[in-house]
Amino acid sequence: MLRKWVVVHHTLFPTLDELGPAAGESLLEWEVARRVYCAACRAPVSDEDQRINYGGAHVHRFENPQGLRFRIGCFADAPGCVSVGPPTLEWTWFAGHAWQVASCRACGAHLGWCYTDGDGGGFYGLILDRLLSSAPP
Repeated sequence: MLRKWVVVHHTLFPTLDELGPAAGESLLEWEVARRVYCAACRAPVSDEDQRINYGGAHVHRFENPQGLRFRIGCFADAPGCVSVGPPTLEWTWFAGHAWQVASCRACGAHLGWCYTDGDGGGFYGLILDRLLSSAPP
């Protein structure tokens, strides 16, 4: 199957083939290949087509006040995540957006953060090292 790839900060990501499955590939195989999974339990977290750019980039690198560094990707939605705790603007990495911890709905692993603005908009910043972009075995 021929897939298109895009390079984001020296990392290859598959792009969605907007025409659907390739020849010889079932719709189910195509839909599974589009999903993004929790690396800890392999539960579906989001889809490739939910990847978005925020502030001009999909991938961002940040360091928290404890000195831990994260490489996160922005996603419009992540139904496989549950937001934990009250929203806070303290130490936010995205100006004007309050954050909450985003955990895997299936196993509880910390996958990133849910960011919301005061107008009801928002997105997820998910830790890319804690995600899989291919179907689990």
